[in-house]
Amino acid sequence: MEYKDFAVFILTHGRADNVVTYNTLISSGYTGKIYIIIDNEDKTDKQYYKNFGKENVIMFDKLEISKTFDEADNFNDRRSIVYARNACFDIAKKLGIKYFMQLDDDYTKFDFRINSKGEVPSGHFKITKLDNILKALLDFYIKSNADSLAIAQGGDFIGGKGNSFYDYKLRRKCMNTFICSTDRPFQFIGRINEDVNTYTRAASTGKLFLTTPLVSISQKETQSNDGGMTDIYLDNGTYVKSFYSIIFSPSSVRIGLMGNKNMRLHHKIKWDNAVPKIISEDVKI
Repeated sequence: MEYKDFAVFILTHGRADNVVTYNTLISSGYTGKIYIIIDNEDKTDKQYYKNFGKENVIMFDKLEISKTFDEADNFNDRRSIVYARNACFDIAKKLGIKYFMQLDDDYTKFDFRINSKGEVPSGHFKITKLDNILKALLDFYIKSNADSLAIAQGGDFIGGKGNSFYDYKLRRKCMNTFICSTDRPFQFIGRINEDVNTYTRAASTGKLFLTTPLVSISQKETQSNDGGMTDIYLDNGTYVKSFYSIIFSPSSVRIGLMGNKNMRLHHKIKWDNAVPKIISEDVKI
């Protein structure tokens, strides 16, 4: 990996023997630093140290981190990735790392969904030289001055070439795979749906969060993999999850139906209300 001040952080809990992303990174051609981020409430911590080596596993204090941001509830339920997301900035500083990428622990593949002709075929193209891809993403992230940059997820491509995600080279969203810098710190908010809460609320104050559709990840289906966030999703479902984003951005986020045949409740964002607009000099009075 060309960037020596870069590392991948895999955020995980209760899956010491099932950190799928670790092997996926290596099989995809990543040769840089990887750290496993766990919390002090994880009862499988010893197995993480055994599997990955104590020098590669970083533990943070979940309760202490919970006191540093708005959880948006008073449930005292810390089964959420948001605590690890916020801990990463201080962890990176202590490790002497400037740039880092937060990854969940259940990625099965890094791939391309759009081919060289701009088509979205049904098959995926597995990435085998991930170092090169991450370097290109970091180059763009640094030059763009974005607060965070993410790559696409499988659901972004539903509908193929005609879907709305394909029409844009970049989207004003940021989920799941956050490229961050200790020079551009921000705070994740809300115990659940922390990614949407954060990019809508922070974007309304001028921060820039982006996703590129040119690279994507494939991951295990939500609620099908034991550990991690599965328990809290099973307990609450998407209805409660989506309402956290309304709490933070009621003027731009609402609840709607998503899907084709099997519809489910999901957040909907009205981007005209979500982000500041740059007014052309042509209309200056």
